[in-house]
Amino acid sequence: MNLYEYQGKNLFASYGIPIPGGYVVSNISEVKPFSKPVVVKSQILLGGRGKSGGIKFARKPEELNPAVTELLGAKIRDLKVTKVLVEDMINIKHEYYVSIALNRSERKPVLIASPSGGVEIEAVPDDKLIRKNIDPLLGYSSFITKELSSFMQFDKDLSAQFDSILRRMYKLFNEYDCELVEINPLVLTSEGKLIAADSKVVVDNDSLFRHKDLSLEDPEKTPLEKEAQEKGYAFVELDGKIGVIANGAGLTMATLDALTLHNGKPRNFLDLGGTDSTEIVVNAFDLVLKAKPQAILVNIFGGVTKCDTVAAGIVEAKKKYDIKLPMVVRLSGVREDEGRKILTDDGIDAYSDMMKAIEKVVSYVKVN
Repeated sequence: MNLYEYQGKNLFASYGIPIPGGYVVSNISEVKPFSKPVVVKSQILLGGRGKSGGIKFARKPEELNPAVTELLGAKIRDLKVTKVLVEDMINIKHEYYVSIALNRSERKPVLIASPSGGVEIEAVPDDKLIRKNIDPLLGYSSFITKELSSFMQFDKDLSAQFDSILRRMYKLFNEYDCELVEINPLVLTSEGKLIAADSKVVVDNDSLFRHKDLSLEDPEKTPLEKEAQEKGYAFVELDGKIGVIANGAGLTMATLDALTLHNGKPRNFLDLGGTDSTEIVVNAFDLVLKAKPQAILVNIFGGVTKCDTVAAGIVEAKKKYDIKLPMVVRLSGVREDEGRKILTDDGIDAYSDMMKAIEKVVSYVKVN
């Protein structure tokens, strides 16, 4: 789950990481009286907002309301702005970069820092970057601060501020099951203070049940996608005609690709995950049917997910929702023969070969 800047900064503040003063606005009536120069920042899940016109400056009282009005409701690279962050303007002396991410190859968090902040990290040359893996068993160490502070050319005072920020970032990273905690830029103000001028926080979706304080509000998601997320399904609406239920993100993506290859357009992405519950299968059909497809394709490779369980769930869903749409199922893996028999006995097309199932469901849509 990608957090908006204001959500990330709220977390920063709760962990004691310095941020500028500010407040979130979703309606012009929520704008507070002007007291000092501010920055008005659109809250969308994209980088490079400034270059796309998503950041405005209000140095005078008469500039604040027009800046907010211009951004609220605007579209930036096809994303509608529903909230803006009104934030105190900072006197910037220098911009740095710092982040903690997952180093999947080393299976450790990696701390990345650079004295060249304010730009995409991919644009920073390697000689301006330092990477330091953190042993999860040992945790954060002051030796890491010393090495990074030397690289960043911080004096004793800045090194102490930097150490405090890094330790709090690492605590946040661990306690919120993050995949990324990034500050870009980390600003050195004219007053000699380090402040997080931006935030990028990515939380592992599978950990969200532990973090009820994180809002699932996401204007980029459709109402059906939000409903699916609340029910624990990985679901994305698309613009095709064939509803898709598969298990595993890789197989689901391969199913969408194979449909496209056979001139069939998928109506959705739905990853059933690993389950042995008919109820989960039935509820998945509820979501797909709400997307109003012209046909449904179920593609299951049984392991943890047993084919006969899925078949029983499909038959139950067909009865519960009185499904009249053409439905094609591919079952392969544990108890596939039993699963296909359950389906064929109920008059549902069942295959062991994925491509044959795809060709069949595409033929139904072409006929219609």
